[in-house]
Amino acid sequence: METENTTFSYAGFWKRFAAFIIDMFIVSIGGFIIGFIFGVPYDVLTGKAEFAGFAEDYILSFILSFLLVWIYQAVMESSSKQATLGKMALGIIVTDLSGKRVSFGKASGRYFGQILSGFILGIGFLMIAFTARKQGLHDKMAGCLVVNK
Repeated sequence: METENTTFSYAGFWKRFAAFIIDMFIVSIGGFIIGFIFGVPYDVLTGKAEFAGFAEDYILSFILSFLLVWIYQAVMESSSKQATLGKMALGIIVTDLSGKRVSFGKASGRYFGQILSGFILGIGFLMIAFTARKQGLHDKMAGCLVVNK
């Protein structure tokens, strides 16, 4: 928990949303490169370069995208930088409730909590705008804060 002499400047909804947009742009570029490197040669070598392999490719693409975003976010937020590239660009970091760096496990829990925040019509994300410490449902579940650096 926060100590009495520790104060945080919490990152608000719109700043966090802008960081998310930057991160999704970066991850999309990474996903496109990975998809091109692995997808095109695979399709050509297996003869699935026509529409017939679409469903199979879509499922593989979904799984790879999910893994890419999870690893990107969890590794970056648990690193010494404590932030994804989008968060770094906007000067915000992810901490535990004491202001310390989060572990890979806690960052992973926060990521999976974001999925739940989205599944409930985005209400878990909207909580950021209305809670005292600007925490979304995923932040509360993982015991994290997103603060201005």
